[in-house]
Amino acid sequence: MFRILRNFWNDQRGMALILVSIMLPVIIGFSVLAIDMSRANNLHNDLQKGGDAMALASAAELDGRPDSITRADRALANLVANHYRFSGPTGEDQVLQASGVTRRYLRSLPASDDMPITSANVITDEVAGAVEAQYIEVTVIPVGFSSMFPISFISGNSGDNSFNVGTVSVAGLSRSVCDFTPVYICNPYEGSADSLYDVAADPAKRRRLIELRQQGGNSAQNSPGNYGFLQPPDGSGGANGIRDMIAKTKSQACYNSRGVSLRPGFIATVRDALNVRFDVYNGSMNGNKSDPNYAPGENVRKGYKSQGNACNADVVSPADPNNFEAFPRDDCSAGCPIANGRVGNGNWDFNQYWSTNFATATNPVSVPKPLGADGAGPASNTNQPTRYSVYRYEIAQGIVGHPSNGGESGTPACSPNRVSNPDRRLIYGAILNCQALAAAGLMGGGNSSPPLPVEAFGSFFITETVESGSDQTIRVELVDVTGGGQGTLDNFIRDEVQLYR
Repeated sequence: MFRILRNFWNDQRGMALILVSIMLPVIIGFSVLAIDMSRANNLHNDLQKGGDAMALASAAELDGRPDSITRADRALANLVANHYRFSGPTGEDQVLQASGVTRRYLRSLPASDDMPITSANVITDEVAGAVEAQYIEVTVIPVGFSSMFPISFISGNSGDNSFNVGTVSVAGLSRSVCDFTPVYICNPYEGSADSLYDVAADPAKRRRLIELRQQGGNSAQNSPGNYGFLQPPDGSGGANGIRDMIAKTKSQACYNSRGVSLRPGFIATVRDALNVRFDVYNGSMNGNKSDPNYAPGENVRKGYKSQGNACNADVVSPADPNNFEAFPRDDCSAGCPIANGRVGNGNWDFNQYWSTNFATATNPVSVPKPLGADGAGPASNTNQPTRYSVYRYEIAQGIVGHPSNGGESGTPACSPNRVSNPDRRLIYGAILNCQALAAAGLMGGGNSSPPLPVEAFGSFFITETVESGSDQTIRVELVDVTGGGQGTLDNFIRDEVQLYR
């Protein structure tokens, strides 16, 4: 009997089956748990990618304009729909849309990613605060996940083998410009019936002549149509440094639309700096006529009469429009200026300009007239184009060098250099809503703290040489603003949409 028991005790046949029977539930449990973890991770990744995509699509619209939140919500609702799986017991494919998320717009982020977003960061008035919206937080409404592993055994929730999976994404837009002149311009259309963006989109309004005036050191500087200077990024805001950055063919300054710092004070030599573009080297610019960094533009026709030496050419006095004619100013006889006293009506004498410079009695050009505002018929006083479009047409048609009735050519003759960029006669500036900023106590005599938000970056065509005077008036046409679509700012803009959390 004892021998039989001893043999049975020592017999190890079938031991593996016993061990497997004991370990099988553990093996199966870990396998199911691994599968559940993989499914939950895939669900989280799908939801995170969808939330990230929605945040990025919306953030791309947060450009500081008054309708930025409206456009961001439209992008959130229409641009992105992301598929996700594994939320249900059968793992069916579902779609994450705008209805499956909530969003908040933020004016700022905490200093550290470890710190939570608080009410101080959140924009509560989304109408008035749209210009401050810099970021969007997109929260995916938690989605239920059904596990195969009996987590109720661990959690103690009897019969509940599910939990929720959600994500949070924070994205923002950073818009900046580089190689930009250190100039700001008080929005000429602030407070008027015309939106800056509507004007930029309408050729009939773009041809209005705008008088930009420099009035430093007093509250008048904040008036629509005035201009001043931006602090260079390197902090060197001396008058000579600002002047050279404006005069050179390429400025090295970069500015962000979220905030620019103003350089207070009046700079009398800005006239000399801008007139370099017209092949005029006066005053402080006299020694730079042979320097290629200060080259004039391709087309410098300015209504001047040469006195034998092109560098000594001067404005015709008294005016002689039949022989020498720059781009004419707006005709104010029917009521001008409009829009805050700095903007004309766009009614300029194209016929006089063309007949003086190209339809000359002895040597008319063979090319047809440019198209007028309607984009179909030839330009005339009843179908007036923008001056900028005529300027570009002269370059494109190769008629810049055609002499006027008085013998003036648009080809540079003083400087041996010239740039191939047809937009050399554009001046670029950060456009600020100066009245609103001043009302908020953020502007005073050109000073600002903290840096001021930019309504838009713009390009302006200088129609004539800058005259001497106490306010250094620059006469320009608005050509383009960021988001305007004319293309003159494309090489300057750096838009970066990125995830922050």
